Amino acid sequence: MHNKVVYRLARGLRAAGAAVLRFNFRGVGGSQGEYGDMAGEREDARAALGWLRERYPDLPFALAGFSFGARVITELGCAAAGAQFLLAAGLSTRLGSTAYLETCRVPKIFIQSTHDEYAPRDEFERAYEEFAEPKRVVWIEAGDHFFAGALEQVEQAARGAGYR
Repeated sequence: MHNKVVYRLARGLRAAGAAVLRFNFRGVGGSQGEYGDMAGEREDARAALGWLRERYPDLPFALAGFSFGARVITELGCAAAGAQFLLAAGLSTRLGSTAYLETCRVPKIFIQSTHDEYAPRDEFERAYEEFAEPKRVVWIEAGDHFFAGALEQVEQAARGAGYR
């Protein structure tokens, strides 16, 4: 949750008026537990979302994440109903199949680095072609997966993602 990209995504969404909750997955930082082979991390995200929905039941919600977190929130958001949109920054094409996005009808916004070593642009574009609509990709000229030299653009993209 203290990752610079996660921080900038949250700051951009907050500036757009969203109530934002950042959290660590099990076993990360000071959190308890150990890696849950993606299923456990989806449950972590589901629990965090449940807590936020209890606190703000009348607000629309979106799910956002970076890298591994982008995978988790897209899997969760495509399987569960209700998200206004999914905001996935640095979604890796090398973390497993993205076939689930081919049938996902939730609006999807991808923020990708032009030099992402975990999702090379040509690889991501081939996968993206198969993703279901609605979808949008924002390419940010950056040095690597962590958006080196372009964190302000990441924040701006999150701010303009469409939260209402």
